Amino acid sequence: MHLCHIIKIILHINVYSPSQTFKDSKAGNSNELIQCNRGNSCSSFPGALLMRASFIIMFLMLLETAQYSYSLYTCNSTSLLLYNSNTLRGTRALLEFLRVHPDVRAVGAEPHFFDRNYQNGLQWYRDLMPKTLEGQITMEKTPSYFVTREAPARIYAMSRETKLIVVVRDPVTRAISDYTQTLSKRPDIPSFESLTFKNRTTGLIDTSWSAIQIGIYAKHLDNWLQYFPMSQILFVSGERLISDPAGELGRVQDFLGLKRIITDKHFYFNQTKGFPCLKKAEGSSKPHCLGKTKGRTHPNIDPEVVQRLRDFYRPFNMKFYQMTGRVFGWDD
Repeated sequence: MHLCHIIKIILHINVYSPSQTFKDSKAGNSNELIQCNRGNSCSSFPGALLMRASFIIMFLMLLETAQYSYSLYTCNSTSLLLYNSNTLRGTRALLEFLRVHPDVRAVGAEPHFFDRNYQNGLQWYRDLMPKTLEGQITMEKTPSYFVTREAPARIYAMSRETKLIVVVRDPVTRAISDYTQTLSKRPDIPSFESLTFKNRTTGLIDTSWSAIQIGIYAKHLDNWLQYFPMSQILFVSGERLISDPAGELGRVQDFLGLKRIITDKHFYFNQTKGFPCLKKAEGSSKPHCLGKTKGRTHPNIDPEVVQRLRDFYRPFNMKFYQMTGRVFGWDD
């Protein structure tokens, strides 16, 4: 049986601080691996990488065949998962839940290949992947792909038939979670209210703040749709991942072509943390919840600020609902 590398990347929008930015390789850089436009031929790095894939964003890539000059790996399915969410309610949770499935393997640390480490080359990225048996899927979690301008073209150049899985949640709650995470590391940062507005008197929202900008999902999705059709994207509700984890995991397993092994029997609700936990984690017979850094209590935010943010996001949410064909209920 051939071993194969099946690349799945969870793209979640989670770890940005108010001042954090990501540096990406620029098009035309001498280290650029692959340059490709949709519908045109692609030039690749030495080694003549050829990939044919049915691709998956949370975001998630499903590769059927990956042929390298070094060797040939044939797999039933491969997946790249890009993830768009924040905190437990959508990021690490889904990865941990999916790892229960016997046909899923997961990378440990976040590779950041398609944003920070692209210059290292695809072989570097491939070497990070755990070896898998035919029919298994390997997953990777990296926070920033969804909002990295170059990422769609780079992933498309590697595998244009990639399927993508995106986990999204209420952008207002997501922004507050983002701030909460930053606050836990930097207690001296300005208040959420002062960071939200360019001018509090006029109510002008500061969209340059990453915590706000990330939640304009329709804008980021537009970038991905330049390369991947909606038929190749599955959207997972971060809220339903909390209220009905088995239901959302069922949709994900179907999308990946996996047998529905992860069901209600795998979860219990932790009242203290306020989210579902696994009765048995991967490779363990003991219950497992995510660490103490997940599910932090949010600070109290001025209700007027929250309402102003809801008004700000509403038209973007409506466009996003239309684009995805799913109403997430954030404006109810």
